[in-house]
Amino acid sequence: MASRPKQAQPRAVPRFYLVTPPVSDPAAFTSELMPAIAAADVAAVLLRLADADERTLINRIKDAAPSVQDRGIALIIEGRPEIVARSGADGGHLDGIEALGAALATLKPDRIAGVGDLSTRHDAMVAAESGADYVLFGSAEEVANLERVAWCAEVLELPCVAFARSEAEVAPLVEAGADFIALDYIWREPSRAAELLAAAARHMRLPETAS
Repeated sequence: MASRPKQAQPRAVPRFYLVTPPVSDPAAFTSELMPAIAAADVAAVLLRLADADERTLINRIKDAAPSVQDRGIALIIEGRPEIVARSGADGGHLDGIEALGAALATLKPDRIAGVGDLSTRHDAMVAAESGADYVLFGSAEEVANLERVAWCAEVLELPCVAFARSEAEVAPLVEAGADFIALDYIWREPSRAAELLAAAARHMRLPETAS
């Protein structure tokens, strides 16, 4: 999830940032995840973990990691920066500037530090200046603000991740300038997850190349 280049270059086609449901059984979930990540260009998987003791959480991450990382996909852990390095994950995702600031010393410089739950442009700029590797707008409950995504794409060098809550939201976010499209709605029908992700991928074309 590299920073956007300073010099003007042709814009890269956005990629997916796949958000999992809370996982308690990595083996069972991996059987659903593998067909999905084979169906589209996935850059990162945000692993959400069901509550458990620390050792159990670390073991769950270790169980899930090879299936993701062996395919060149970054494994990001939601909200638990203290176990990212010990579990072999690639980074952590935090909600809010305060949580990001508290986690930076644990994650940087070797791991990815991403942040969401940013309510203002100022928060996004603070995140960028603090050393975040990406900012995420929107959530499974809140649509990503298209104007803010467009502003981020124009002003900030770090990648912009935008959350799509349905297939219909993917194309507008791509057009607004998102570098990555986050989604989790495909897990509402796990047996169709690969099919739903492939359908979303058809909307990932850049405006100037769409027919």
